[in-house]
Amino acid sequence: MNKGSQKLGLWEAVSMAVGTMIGAGIFSILGVGAQICHNNLYIAFAIAAAVSFSVAYSYAKLGSVYVSNAGPIEFILRGIGDNSITGTLSILMWFSYVISISLFAKAFAGYFLALVHLPLTPLLIGIVEVLIVSFFTVLNFFGSKAVGKAEFWIVLIKLSILLSFVVLGIWSIKPEFLKPLLSSKDIINTFSAAAVLFLTYMGFGLITNASENIENPKETVPKAIYLSIIIVAFVYISVAITALGNLGVEGLIKAKEYALAEAAKPFLGEIGFTLVAIGALFSTSSAINATLYGGANVAYVLAKKGHLPEIFERKVWFQEPEGLYITAVLSVLFALFFDLNGISSLISFVFLIIYLFVIFSHYRLLGEVEGKKIWVIFNFIVIFSVFLVLVMYQWKTQKESFYTSFGVLIFSFLFEYFYRQITRRKFIKRTGFKVITSNH
Repeated sequence: MNKGSQKLGLWEAVSMAVGTMIGAGIFSILGVGAQICHNNLYIAFAIAAAVSFSVAYSYAKLGSVYVSNAGPIEFILRGIGDNSITGTLSILMWFSYVISISLFAKAFAGYFLALVHLPLTPLLIGIVEVLIVSFFTVLNFFGSKAVGKAEFWIVLIKLSILLSFVVLGIWSIKPEFLKPLLSSKDIINTFSAAAVLFLTYMGFGLITNASENIENPKETVPKAIYLSIIIVAFVYISVAITALGNLGVEGLIKAKEYALAEAAKPFLGEIGFTLVAIGALFSTSSAINATLYGGANVAYVLAKKGHLPEIFERKVWFQEPEGLYITAVLSVLFALFFDLNGISSLISFVFLIIYLFVIFSHYRLLGEVEGKKIWVIFNFIVIFSVFLVLVMYQWKTQKESFYTSFGVLIFSFLFEYFYRQITRRKFIKRTGFKVITSNH
């Protein structure tokens, strides 16, 4: 893209978000969702999509006014100012990338071992997780423009595989596998699953980070966010229906670590299994690459220094190489000691907290940013309710994740408080942001 003359149009922005959202999540979390809510898997994906619009509303309004690589932290900084809470949330944002990498590494290990017909023992899974994160850490250290250029083709491959999976598999589904379960327990489990599956829709925020390079951001940013969620919801729900309808709940749960590949077997046989497994390896590799190079890089330096360099190059760790090593080591540790379900709920927990503060910041900035107060309040209630559902689900089924979630929250706040006292680090608002004045 020519920086001086070309900007992203609507569909280019949508493509960027869709490529990010339809990442490793759909390959790694399908079996987890089935384990929680059984036949209602596709309903849980639909509920998660609806909930995403509650967050998207504030992102759309704030992102069309404030432009910053800091993303949601910029919104929160504008809304509540520079304080220990803002610092804590910046640490949590970095932590969300750490555990996201662990999720992708675990998914890669599951599909890789299944593809080469090796047993999914804890030892072999752990070895693959360490090797794949180490590979991208070394690649990142030396820098690789080739990997960055390959992102487009990786996205194209995984989208082609998913759409082929749906088109070919929709004809052989068994309707009884899709019959909704409507008891009170099943309904609660469906909302619990939606709270976990919510993480698969989180990539729309990338559009706000790129709004400086988008044509007419005031109109294009909101449209791109909403369109990307609609498109991704269609893909997720279609994939969930096809996978569940072909394999059934028991089959998806049994092959939890490589559920999508196993679901291709009934109508494509071993070739389908191999094709989807290869697609999953592409997708999870792409996700580790993008998250380690981009998101974790930005978040680490933001948490450490409180500001971002004027010139942002995603493959350089801003002369803070220890961030790369800390991120990689912690990612491996979480991959080794938590299962897919635990990691998924941890990611949702962290993002839901950040989203609550983004919506609260939107409420406080209503004088500067467009939006209806009643919708902002309603959206806050929706996201807070989802947060409570997730916490109750963790308490009932995943005590380890429950204690880890709140432990990380408390540790982040205490670390931020004392770190701020020692370094006198302050969060700096982006000076180059562009405000699009609202027409009241």
